Amino acid sequence: MHFFAYLSRMKFIQRWGLMRNIRPENIQEHSLEVAMIAHALALIRNKFFQGNINPERVMALAVFHEAGEVITGDLATPIKYFNPEIEKAYHHIEEIAKKKLLNMLPEDLKGEYDKLFFIEESDRINWRLVKAADKISAYLKCVEELKGGNQEFSKAEKAIKAEIEKIDLPEVAYFMDNFAPSFFLTLDELD
Repeated sequence: MHFFAYLSRMKFIQRWGLMRNIRPENIQEHSLEVAMIAHALALIRNKFFQGNINPERVMALAVFHEAGEVITGDLATPIKYFNPEIEKAYHHIEEIAKKKLLNMLPEDLKGEYDKLFFIEESDRINWRLVKAADKISAYLKCVEELKGGNQEFSKAEKAIKAEIEKIDLPEVAYFMDNFAPSFFLTLDELD
């Protein structure tokens, strides 16, 4: 039963492989950040926009949203979405990787983790929040790199911010307006 040993290897899978990073980011820390942001998006939706989302469910989906990459590695976005054939093939590879991971669990647990790896129709809005949180996390990584003087992330920052602005979820705009600006501040300025 190697499931958790494989997941622990998330810390070795680096993101942003085609770009110079001031501070490397792995998929384990990225998944935690996405989970925290996704949880916040669900809470914001419920508190301010008459939502009825289970924040813990959204958070759990976010925790495992990159799990298959312990087998596939992180394929850079420009490659993953280069053309429809590559995108389709990569999604197929991701499905196979997730199934391989699930097969490392005892039968009694497979069904529970299957619900975290493969999204059901009832999870569509939850998954939208996870995907939005994933974009926000990528944007915040760009901000962090730019603050450190790494101009390599300037084009990505603009492109990702434009993608986020197109997301038709008021909780995303709320997060970006109220929480994202703090990421531009120094520690002393946060006090």
